Amino acid sequence: MPRKAFPRIAAVAQGARPFTLQIRWSTGGETLVDVSGIIHSFHFYSPLRHDPELFRQVRVGEHGADIVWPNDLDMSNDTLWRLAQEQSGATMTAEAFRRWRERRAYTLDGAAQALGLSRRMIAYHEKGERPIPRVVALATRALEAAE
Repeated sequence: MPRKAFPRIAAVAQGARPFTLQIRWSTGGETLVDVSGIIHSFHFYSPLRHDPELFRQVRVGEHGADIVWPNDLDMSNDTLWRLAQEQSGATMTAEAFRRWRERRAYTLDGAAQALGLSRRMIAYHEKGERPIPRVVALATRALEAAE
C-alpha cells in the first residue's frame, strides 16, 4: 500500500495565542494550529509548557518534515497536518456530525455509547466547540456503512 505524503512545512512562527503555531505549507496554504493539547499531554514537551521563550524558538526542521525547538524537541508534519485538518473542520464539520447523529436517530447518550465517548464530548463536537478527531469521523462512517 502506498504511503500517503503529507504537505511539508515551508515556514512556522508562534501564533498570537499561547501554544499556537502559524504554519505555511509547501502546498501554499497557511493554517493556525493549536498544539496545546499535545504539549500538555506528553511529558516530552514539558520544557515547552514551562518556558514561553523556548516555545518562541520554533523553526522548520530538515526538509520540512517537522518543526523543532532547542533541546531535541520536535513535532512531525503529519501530526501538525492532522491537527490542522481537525481544527479547521476539514475532517468532519460540526454540522455533518449533528446530521449523522440525527440520521441514526441517536440521542446524545446513544451517540456517546456508539462512539465510546462521553455525552459531553458529543455535545462539544456537535456545537463545534471541539474539533472532531479523524478516528471519530471514521467511526461515524463505519457505523453508517453497517446499516
